[in-house]
Amino acid sequence: MNKTELQKLFSDIDQLHVVVIGDVMLDNYWWGNVDRISPEAPVPVVTLHKRENRLGGAANVALNCKALGAKVTLASVTGDDSEGNILINLAKEAGIDTSLILKSRQRLTTAKIRVISRNQQMLRIDDEVTDDLYTEEEHPFIDMVLRFLQRVKPQLVIFEDYNKGVLKENVIKRVIDHCREIGTVTAVDPKKKNFLAYKGVTIFKPNLKEVREGLNIGLEDINLSAMNEVHKWLNMQLQHEITFITLSEKGVYYNNGFTSAILPSHVRDIADVSGAGDTVIATAGLVYAISKDVNLMAKISNLAGGLVCEEVGVVSINKNKLKAESENVVI
Repeated sequence: MNKTELQKLFSDIDQLHVVVIGDVMLDNYWWGNVDRISPEAPVPVVTLHKRENRLGGAANVALNCKALGAKVTLASVTGDDSEGNILINLAKEAGIDTSLILKSRQRLTTAKIRVISRNQQMLRIDDEVTDDLYTEEEHPFIDMVLRFLQRVKPQLVIFEDYNKGVLKENVIKRVIDHCREIGTVTAVDPKKKNFLAYKGVTIFKPNLKEVREGLNIGLEDINLSAMNEVHKWLNMQLQHEITFITLSEKGVYYNNGFTSAILPSHVRDIADVSGAGDTVIATAGLVYAISKDVNLMAKISNLAGGLVCEEVGVVSINKNKLKAESENVVI
């Protein structure tokens, strides 16, 4: 691939329509200084000087897709609460279509408060409900999403599963089946609960921890032979097209049934790994939807995941920075 072809690839992302389906979260960051230990208990006292709200979970995947230039629709279920309103408003401000977000009076909007001092996370508080969608929420949600897919026919659907209850097995099956009918590429970032529910998905992208938990295997020796065996086992269960596994500091692995490789990670000054998986699945899905090139998908998304780890907290990818670095790796 030459520079002109790479530039066209990034330009073509602007023509894609992506639907991101899954568990959304509101990430709250409380920034402050620690100058003393509390006299009440042996804990640090944080003097707050800034509070910030950011999109998390599936909403962060949507934000990454938007940052890369795609048209994005976010599909999820939030609580009918102030946190849900803040999340929806943040998404709208970012240019993300929120017409497929349902509000439920039976759920809380997942909110995660991170207390940070000197660029280090000191404490995280989670406020959430992780029960599966109730039937009265599930069926309207499925019907709404399927009608939208049939009408719009997006090029890519990404499932972002955090085991918070939105992606029930029936939701997963109905959406994947419909996407196969209309020729839409599907990608998933799975978690343990529904690990083997994504039958027929195009790109199956767990991380190494999720593979170990989902398949209940040790997988201590990370080499191409061992990872190819993982792909064979997954493919027997899922009948999917591509296995794409992030291996933390060891890089990424891919296999499409014809070719496979482990691509090493790039040396980075790591500040925070939060949200890196969101960036990887967004980048991988978009690049593959355009190019259908699994090696190119792996190279560029491997770069993207490393870039966001240089920032504190959950942040989206910088398209220009990713394009510039891709020129050094892909060409």
